[in-house]
Amino acid sequence: SQLFCPRDAENGRQDSILEPLCFPEQPPDVPSAPSLCSQHVLLKHLLLEHKLVIADVRLIADLPRYLLYWKGRFLEQPVTDFCSVIKTNSTGPVEKQDEYFLLCDILPEDRLLREKLQQKRLEEVLEQQQRERDDTSFHRVCMFCSEEFSGNRSSLLNHMAREHSFSIGLPDNIVYCNEFLDTLQSKLDNLQCLYCEKTFRDKTTLKDHMRKKAHRRINASNHDYDRFYVINYLELGKTWEEVQSEDDRELVDEEDDDWSDWRAHPVSAVCLFCDHQSDTMEQIYSHMKDVHGFDLHKLRTDLNLRFYQQVKLVNFIRRQIHQSRCYGCQEKFETRADVLGHIVAEGHVMQLPEVSAWDQPQYYFPTYENDALLCALSDSDQDEAGETSHGEDVPVIAEDVSNLRALKQSSVLNQLLKNTRAQRPVT
Repeated sequence: SQLFCPRDAENGRQDSILEPLCFPEQPPDVPSAPSLCSQHVLLKHLLLEHKLVIADVRLIADLPRYLLYWKGRFLEQPVTDFCSVIKTNSTGPVEKQDEYFLLCDILPEDRLLREKLQQKRLEEVLEQQQRERDDTSFHRVCMFCSEEFSGNRSSLLNHMAREHSFSIGLPDNIVYCNEFLDTLQSKLDNLQCLYCEKTFRDKTTLKDHMRKKAHRRINASNHDYDRFYVINYLELGKTWEEVQSEDDRELVDEEDDDWSDWRAHPVSAVCLFCDHQSDTMEQIYSHMKDVHGFDLHKLRTDLNLRFYQQVKLVNFIRRQIHQSRCYGCQEKFETRADVLGHIVAEGHVMQLPEVSAWDQPQYYFPTYENDALLCALSDSDQDEAGETSHGEDVPVIAEDVSNLRALKQSSVLNQLLKNTRAQRPVT
Protein backbone atom coordinates (compact mmCIF):
# COMPACT_ATOMS: atom_id res chain seq x y z
CA SER A 1 0.00 0.00 0.00
CA GLN A 2 1.11 3.56 -0.69
CA LEU A 3 0.19 6.96 0.64
CA PHE A 4 1.98 8.97 -2.05
CA CYS A 5 1.87 7.79 -5.65
CA PRO A 6 2.24 9.35 -9.13
CA ARG A 7 -1.09 10.40 -10.53
CA ASP A 8 -0.01 10.32 -14.09
CA ALA A 9 3.34 8.91 -15.10
CA GLU A 10 2.98 10.30 -18.60
CA ASN A 11 2.78 13.97 -17.57
CA GLY A 12 5.90 13.57 -15.43
CA ARG A 13 4.29 14.84 -12.24
CA GLN A 14 5.99 13.00 -9.38
CA ASP A 15 4.59 15.01 -6.48
CA SER A 16 0.87 14.29 -6.75
CA ILE A 17 -0.94 12.38 -3.99
CA LEU A 18 -3.71 9.79 -4.11
CA GLU A 19 -6.56 9.47 -1.65
CA PRO A 20 -5.41 8.07 1.71
CA LEU A 21 -5.61 4.37 2.37
CA CYS A 22 -7.10 3.02 5.57
CA PHE A 23 -4.93 1.36 8.15
CA PRO A 24 -6.40 -1.83 9.69
CA GLU A 25 -8.66 -1.08 12.59
CA GLN A 26 -7.50 -2.27 16.00
CA PRO A 27 -9.08 -2.33 19.44
CA PRO A 28 -9.23 1.16 20.96
CA ASP A 29 -6.98 0.18 23.87
CA VAL A 30 -4.09 -0.69 21.54
CA PRO A 31 -3.13 2.36 19.45
CA SER A 32 -2.64 1.50 15.80
CA ALA A 33 0.89 1.48 14.44
CA PRO A 34 2.47 -0.07 11.38
CA SER A 35 4.81 -2.94 11.95
CA LEU A 36 8.52 -2.34 11.71
CA CYS A 37 8.65 -4.11 8.37
CA SER A 38 5.75 -2.21 6.78
CA GLN A 39 7.08 1.04 8.24
CA HIS A 40 10.44 0.43 6.59
CA VAL A 41 8.82 -0.34 3.24
CA LEU A 42 6.67 2.77 3.44
CA LEU A 43 9.59 5.07 4.25
CA LYS A 44 11.66 3.51 1.48
CA HIS A 45 8.81 4.13 -0.95
CA LEU A 46 8.55 7.78 0.09
CA LEU A 47 12.27 8.22 -0.38
CA LEU A 48 12.67 6.48 -3.73
CA GLU A 49 9.41 7.45 -5.42
CA HIS A 50 8.68 10.88 -3.97
CA LYS A 51 12.08 12.09 -2.71
CA LEU A 52 10.48 12.74 0.67
CA VAL A 53 12.57 12.26 3.82
CA ILE A 54 10.97 12.40 7.28
CA ALA A 55 13.48 13.31 9.96
CA ASP A 56 13.62 11.40 13.24
CA VAL A 57 10.86 8.97 12.39
CA ARG A 58 11.50 6.99 15.56
CA LEU A 59 10.58 10.09 17.61
CA ILE A 60 7.08 10.22 16.16
CA ALA A 61 4.61 8.79 18.66
CA ASP A 62 1.96 7.86 16.10
CA LEU A 63 3.30 7.56 12.55
CA PRO A 64 -0.06 6.73 10.86
CA ARG A 65 -1.74 9.84 12.24
CA TYR A 66 1.34 11.88 11.43
CA LEU A 67 1.28 10.76 7.77
CA LEU A 68 -2.45 11.31 7.41
CA TYR A 69 -2.09 14.84 8.75
CA TRP A 70 0.59 15.76 6.26
CA LYS A 71 -1.31 13.98 3.50
CA GLY A 72 -4.08 16.52 4.01
CA ARG A 73 -1.72 19.47 4.20
CA PHE A 74 0.08 18.48 1.00
CA LEU A 75 -3.29 18.42 -0.76
CA GLU A 76 -3.82 22.03 0.32
CA GLN A 77 -0.39 23.48 -0.40
CA PRO A 78 2.76 22.50 -2.28
CA VAL A 79 5.28 20.28 -0.52
CA THR A 80 7.91 23.01 -0.81
CA ASP A 81 5.87 25.23 1.50
CA PHE A 82 6.64 22.82 4.36
CA CYS A 83 9.83 20.98 3.46
CA SER A 84 13.43 22.03 3.10
CA VAL A 85 14.73 21.33 -0.40
CA ILE A 86 18.02 19.44 -0.59
CA LYS A 87 19.74 19.42 -3.98
CA THR A 88 22.17 16.59 -4.65
CA ASN A 89 25.12 16.78 -7.05
CA SER A 90 24.61 20.53 -7.26
CA THR A 91 27.89 21.11 -9.11
CA GLY A 92 27.26 18.39 -11.71
CA PRO A 93 25.26 18.40 -14.90
CA VAL A 94 21.63 19.43 -14.59
CA GLU A 95 20.35 16.07 -15.74
CA LYS A 96 22.20 14.37 -12.87
CA GLN A 97 20.97 16.74 -10.20
CA ASP A 98 18.13 15.69 -7.93
CA GLU A 99 15.99 17.34 -5.29
CA TYR A 100 14.86 15.79 -2.01
CA PHE A 101 12.31 17.20 0.43
CA LEU A 102 13.08 17.10 4.16
CA LEU A 103 10.15 17.19 6.57
CA CYS A 104 11.39 17.84 10.10
CA ASP A 105 10.44 19.50 13.39
CA ILE A 106 12.36 22.66 12.53
CA LEU A 107 9.04 23.62 11.01
CA PRO A 108 6.91 24.87 13.97
CA GLU A 109 3.82 23.14 12.58
CA ASP A 110 5.63 19.81 12.44
CA ARG A 111 7.01 20.24 15.93
CA LEU A 112 3.58 21.07 17.30
CA LEU A 113 2.09 18.05 15.55
CA ARG A 114 4.69 15.72 17.04
CA GLU A 115 4.09 17.10 20.52
CA LYS A 116 0.32 16.73 20.19
CA LEU A 117 0.68 13.14 19.00
CA GLN A 118 2.99 12.40 21.91
CA GLN A 119 0.56 13.94 24.38
CA LYS A 120 -2.36 12.03 22.88
CA ARG A 121 -0.43 8.76 23.00
CA LEU A 122 0.49 9.38 26.63
CA GLU A 123 -3.15 10.07 27.52
CA GLU A 124 -4.22 6.85 25.80
CA VAL A 125 -1.56 4.85 27.60
CA LEU A 126 -2.45 6.32 31.00
CA GLU A 127 -6.13 5.60 30.40
CA GLN A 128 -5.27 2.03 29.45
CA GLN A 129 -3.08 1.65 32.50
CA GLN A 130 -5.87 2.92 34.76
CA ARG A 131 -8.30 0.42 33.24
CA GLU A 132 -5.85 -2.38 33.95
CA ARG A 133 -5.31 -1.20 37.51
CA ASP A 134 -9.06 -1.16 38.13
CA ASP A 135 -9.69 -4.43 36.33
CA THR A 136 -10.87 -7.21 38.67
CA SER A 137 -11.50 -9.76 35.93
CA PHE A 138 -7.79 -10.51 35.53
CA HIS A 139 -7.09 -14.25 35.48
CA ARG A 140 -3.81 -15.92 34.57
CA VAL A 141 -1.61 -18.84 35.50
CA CYS A 142 1.93 -18.29 36.80
CA MET A 143 4.54 -19.04 34.14
CA PHE A 144 6.75 -20.88 36.61
CA CYS A 145 4.55 -22.86 39.00
CA SER A 146 1.12 -23.02 37.29
CA GLU A 147 -0.61 -21.41 40.28
CA GLU A 148 -3.73 -19.50 39.25
CA PHE A 149 -4.36 -15.86 40.10
CA SER A 150 -7.58 -13.93 39.79
CA GLY A 151 -8.60 -10.36 40.55
CA ASN A 152 -5.87 -7.78 40.13
CA ARG A 153 -2.75 -8.23 38.03
CA SER A 154 -0.52 -7.13 40.91
CA SER A 155 -1.18 -10.42 42.72
CA LEU A 156 0.50 -12.39 39.94
CA LEU A 157 3.36 -9.93 39.39
CA ASN A 158 4.13 -9.78 43.11
CA HIS A 159 3.95 -13.58 43.35
CA MET A 160 6.48 -14.05 40.53
CA ALA A 161 8.83 -11.50 42.11
CA ARG A 162 8.51 -12.94 45.62
CA GLU A 163 8.39 -16.67 44.95
CA HIS A 164 10.39 -16.98 41.73
CA SER A 165 12.72 -13.96 41.88
CA PHE A 166 11.31 -12.85 38.54
CA SER A 167 10.42 -9.19 38.49
CA ILE A 168 9.35 -7.20 35.47
CA GLY A 169 8.84 -4.08 37.54
CA LEU A 170 6.21 -2.54 39.74
CA PRO A 171 2.64 -3.20 38.56
CA ASP A 172 1.91 0.54 38.44
CA ASN A 173 4.73 1.04 35.93
CA ILE A 174 3.40 -1.49 33.41
CA VAL A 175 0.82 -1.10 30.66
CA TYR A 176 -0.66 -3.66 28.23
CA CYS A 177 0.07 -6.23 30.92
CA ASN A 178 -1.74 -9.15 29.28
CA GLU A 179 0.11 -8.65 26.04
CA PHE A 180 3.37 -8.38 27.96
CA LEU A 181 2.74 -11.65 29.77
CA ASP A 182 1.66 -13.31 26.53
CA THR A 183 4.96 -12.28 24.96
CA LEU A 184 6.95 -13.76 27.84
CA GLN A 185 4.87 -16.94 27.90
CA SER A 186 5.39 -17.39 24.18
CA LYS A 187 9.16 -17.25 24.63
CA LEU A 188 9.03 -19.87 27.38
CA ASP A 189 6.74 -22.09 25.28
CA ASN A 190 9.33 -21.88 22.51
CA LEU A 191 12.02 -22.93 25.03
CA GLN A 192 13.69 -19.53 24.83
CA CYS A 193 15.52 -17.90 27.75
CA LEU A 194 13.90 -14.60 28.68
CA TYR A 195 17.23 -12.87 29.25
CA CYS A 196 19.86 -14.18 26.84
CA GLU A 197 17.12 -15.41 24.43
CA LYS A 198 18.93 -18.65 23.62
CA THR A 199 16.80 -21.64 22.69
CA PHE A 200 17.10 -24.95 24.56
CA ARG A 201 16.10 -28.51 23.78
CA ASP A 202 13.58 -28.98 26.60
CA LYS A 203 11.89 -27.20 29.49
CA THR A 204 14.05 -28.82 32.15
CA THR A 205 17.25 -27.59 30.53
CA LEU A 206 15.74 -24.14 30.08
CA LYS A 207 14.67 -23.90 33.73
CA ASP A 208 18.09 -25.07 34.97
CA HIS A 209 19.79 -22.54 32.73
CA MET A 210 17.65 -19.63 33.91
CA ARG A 211 18.11 -20.62 37.54
CA LYS A 212 21.88 -21.21 37.45
CA LYS A 213 22.66 -18.20 35.29
CA ALA A 214 20.28 -15.92 37.21
CA HIS A 215 18.41 -15.27 33.97
CA ARG A 216 14.98 -15.02 35.55
CA ARG A 217 14.68 -11.48 34.26
CA ILE A 218 14.06 -9.76 30.98
CA ASN A 219 16.69 -8.25 28.75
CA ALA A 220 16.51 -4.46 29.11
CA SER A 221 18.31 -4.10 25.77
CA ASN A 222 15.40 -5.73 23.96
CA HIS A 223 13.37 -2.72 22.88
CA ASP A 224 10.37 -4.91 22.06
CA TYR A 225 9.54 -4.56 25.76
CA ASP A 226 9.64 -0.76 25.74
CA ARG A 227 5.98 -0.37 24.86
CA PHE A 228 4.97 -2.16 28.06
CA TYR A 229 6.50 0.48 30.37
CA VAL A 230 4.85 3.84 30.96
CA ILE A 231 8.20 5.63 31.26
CA ASN A 232 8.78 5.15 27.52
CA TYR A 233 5.78 7.37 26.77
CA LEU A 234 6.64 10.26 29.06
CA GLU A 235 8.92 12.26 26.78
CA LEU A 236 8.81 12.83 23.07
CA GLY A 237 10.21 9.73 21.39
CA LYS A 238 12.60 8.85 24.22
CA THR A 239 13.09 5.42 25.75
CA TRP A 240 13.65 4.78 29.45
CA GLU A 241 17.40 4.47 28.82
CA GLU A 242 17.57 7.93 27.25
CA VAL A 243 15.48 9.47 30.03
CA GLN A 244 17.68 7.81 32.64
CA SER A 245 20.92 8.86 30.92
CA GLU A 246 19.68 12.45 30.85
CA ASP A 247 19.05 12.28 34.58
CA ASP A 248 22.60 10.99 35.05
CA ARG A 249 24.00 13.77 32.89
CA GLU A 250 22.14 16.32 34.98
CA LEU A 251 23.85 14.95 38.06
CA VAL A 252 27.22 15.19 36.32
CA ASP A 253 26.46 18.73 35.17
CA GLU A 254 25.59 19.70 38.71
CA GLU A 255 28.91 18.29 39.87
CA ASP A 256 30.67 20.42 37.27
CA ASP A 257 29.17 23.65 38.59
CA ASP A 258 31.45 26.40 39.81
CA TRP A 259 32.49 25.60 43.36
CA SER A 260 34.90 28.52 43.70
CA ASP A 261 32.70 30.23 46.31
CA TRP A 262 32.17 27.06 48.32
CA ARG A 263 33.74 26.90 51.75
CA ALA A 264 34.17 23.67 53.61
CA HIS A 265 32.83 23.46 57.11
CA PRO A 266 35.79 22.91 59.41
CA VAL A 267 35.81 19.72 61.42
CA SER A 268 35.18 20.61 65.04
CA ALA A 269 37.10 18.88 67.79
CA VAL A 270 35.24 18.28 71.05
CA CYS A 271 36.73 18.88 74.50
CA LEU A 272 37.55 15.82 76.61
CA PHE A 273 35.58 17.16 79.55
CA CYS A 274 32.66 19.20 78.19
CA ASP A 275 30.67 19.82 75.03
CA HIS A 276 32.81 22.74 73.87
CA GLN A 277 33.90 22.54 70.24
CA SER A 278 36.67 24.40 68.45
CA ASP A 279 37.51 24.76 64.79
CA THR A 280 41.27 24.51 65.30
CA MET A 281 43.38 22.22 67.46
CA GLU A 282 45.17 25.17 69.02
CA GLN A 283 41.83 26.48 70.29
CA ILE A 284 40.72 23.15 71.73
CA TYR A 285 44.10 22.64 73.44
CA SER A 286 43.91 26.14 74.90
CA HIS A 287 40.34 25.57 76.07
CA MET A 288 41.17 22.31 77.87
CA LYS A 289 44.19 23.94 79.52
CA ASP A 290 42.55 27.23 80.53
CA VAL A 291 39.11 25.92 81.54
CA HIS A 292 39.84 22.42 82.84
CA GLY A 293 43.55 22.56 83.64
CA PHE A 294 44.32 19.67 81.29
CA ASP A 295 47.53 20.19 79.29
CA LEU A 296 47.87 17.50 76.65
CA HIS A 297 51.06 19.04 75.30
CA LYS A 298 52.69 18.85 78.74
CA LEU A 299 51.67 15.21 79.18
CA ARG A 300 53.08 14.39 75.78
CA THR A 301 56.39 16.00 76.64
CA ASP A 302 56.68 14.72 80.23
CA LEU A 303 55.76 11.13 79.35
CA ASN A 304 57.52 11.19 75.96
CA LEU A 305 54.30 9.98 74.33
CA ARG A 306 54.52 8.79 70.76
CA PHE A 307 51.66 9.29 68.35
CA TYR A 308 49.89 5.98 68.98
CA GLN A 309 50.30 6.38 72.72
CA GLN A 310 48.53 9.73 72.46
CA VAL A 311 45.75 8.02 70.53
CA LYS A 312 45.35 5.40 73.22
CA LEU A 313 45.44 7.99 76.00
CA VAL A 314 42.72 10.12 74.42
CA ASN A 315 40.53 7.07 73.76
CA PHE A 316 41.12 5.86 77.32
CA ILE A 317 40.04 9.19 78.85
CA ARG A 318 37.01 9.36 76.54
CA ARG A 319 35.99 5.83 77.52
CA GLN A 320 36.35 6.41 81.26
CA ILE A 321 34.36 9.66 81.24
CA HIS A 322 31.71 8.07 79.04
CA GLN A 323 31.37 5.32 81.65
CA SER A 324 31.23 7.93 84.47
CA ARG A 325 34.51 6.69 85.94
CA CYS A 326 37.43 8.81 87.08
CA TYR A 327 40.40 7.97 84.89
CA GLY A 328 42.82 8.95 87.68
CA CYS A 329 41.50 6.83 90.58
CA GLN A 330 39.00 4.58 88.78
CA GLU A 331 36.15 5.55 91.14
CA LYS A 332 32.73 5.01 89.56
CA PHE A 333 29.93 7.59 89.67
CA GLU A 334 26.25 7.74 88.72
CA THR A 335 26.44 10.46 86.12
CA ARG A 336 28.93 12.16 83.84
CA ALA A 337 28.47 15.43 85.74
CA ASP A 338 29.36 13.70 89.01
CA VAL A 339 32.60 12.25 87.67
CA LEU A 340 33.63 15.57 86.11
CA GLY A 341 32.97 17.34 89.44
CA HIS A 342 35.05 14.73 91.25
CA ILE A 343 37.97 15.07 88.82
CA VAL A 344 38.12 18.83 89.37
CA ALA A 345 37.52 18.71 93.13
CA GLU A 346 40.13 16.02 93.77
CA GLY A 347 42.67 17.49 91.38
CA HIS A 348 42.72 14.40 89.19
CA VAL A 349 42.70 16.31 85.91
CA MET A 350 46.40 15.73 85.23
CA GLN A 351 46.63 12.57 87.31
CA LEU A 352 46.96 9.51 85.11
CA PRO A 353 47.01 5.89 86.24
CA GLU A 354 49.88 3.55 85.49
CA VAL A 355 50.84 3.44 81.84
CA SER A 356 49.76 -0.21 81.66
CA ALA A 357 46.17 0.84 82.46
CA TRP A 358 45.74 2.86 79.28
CA ASP A 359 48.59 1.80 76.97
CA GLN A 360 46.60 -1.20 75.76
CA PRO A 361 45.67 -2.39 72.25
CA GLN A 362 41.94 -1.97 72.91
CA TYR A 363 42.44 1.80 72.99
CA TYR A 364 43.65 1.89 69.43
CA PHE A 365 39.93 1.96 68.61
CA PRO A 366 38.19 5.31 69.06
CA THR A 367 35.48 5.71 71.65
CA TYR A 368 33.69 8.08 69.26
CA GLU A 369 33.99 7.28 65.56
CA ASN A 370 33.98 10.94 64.53
CA ASP A 371 36.48 12.11 67.16
CA ALA A 372 38.31 14.90 65.30
CA LEU A 373 40.76 15.31 68.17
CA LEU A 374 42.46 12.08 67.12
CA CYS A 375 43.13 13.48 63.65
CA ALA A 376 45.19 16.37 64.96
CA LEU A 377 47.44 14.78 67.55
CA SER A 378 51.10 15.74 67.25
CA ASP A 379 53.04 13.56 64.86
CA SER A 380 56.34 15.36 64.35
CA ASP A 381 59.52 14.03 62.80
CA GLN A 382 60.79 13.33 66.29
CA ASP A 383 57.71 11.19 66.91
CA GLU A 384 58.30 9.26 63.73
CA ALA A 385 61.88 8.63 64.74
CA GLY A 386 60.65 7.49 68.11
CA GLU A 387 58.17 5.14 66.47
CA THR A 388 61.04 3.66 64.47
CA SER A 389 63.21 3.03 67.48
CA HIS A 390 60.48 2.11 69.96
CA GLY A 391 57.96 0.38 67.75
CA GLU A 392 57.65 -2.82 69.70
CA ASP A 393 54.11 -1.95 70.78
CA VAL A 394 52.94 -1.75 67.17
CA PRO A 395 54.56 -4.70 65.39
CA VAL A 396 54.88 -4.52 61.62
CA ILE A 397 54.83 -8.05 60.23
CA ALA A 398 56.08 -9.04 56.79
CA GLU A 399 54.10 -11.36 54.59
CA ASP A 400 56.68 -14.16 54.91
CA VAL A 401 56.42 -15.05 58.59
CA SER A 402 58.17 -18.21 59.61
CA ASN A 403 57.73 -18.00 63.37
CA LEU A 404 53.96 -18.15 63.86
CA ARG A 405 54.30 -18.73 67.59
CA ALA A 406 56.05 -15.38 68.05
CA LEU A 407 53.37 -13.75 65.91
CA LYS A 408 50.58 -15.13 68.08
CA GLN A 409 52.32 -14.01 71.28
CA SER A 410 52.74 -10.45 70.00
CA SER A 411 49.35 -10.11 68.33
CA VAL A 412 46.84 -7.51 69.43
CA LEU A 413 44.14 -10.16 69.79
CA ASN A 414 46.33 -12.19 72.14
CA GLN A 415 46.96 -9.16 74.33
CA LEU A 416 43.25 -8.40 74.47
CA LEU A 417 42.52 -11.98 75.55
CA LYS A 418 45.18 -11.84 78.25
CA ASN A 419 43.78 -8.59 79.60
CA THR A 420 40.26 -10.02 79.57
CA ARG A 421 41.34 -13.09 81.57
CA ALA A 422 43.24 -10.93 84.04
CA GLN A 423 40.19 -8.77 84.68
CA ARG A 424 37.82 -11.70 85.33
CA PRO A 425 36.91 -12.16 89.02
CA VAL A 426 38.22 -15.31 90.65
CA THR A 427 35.36 -17.64 91.64
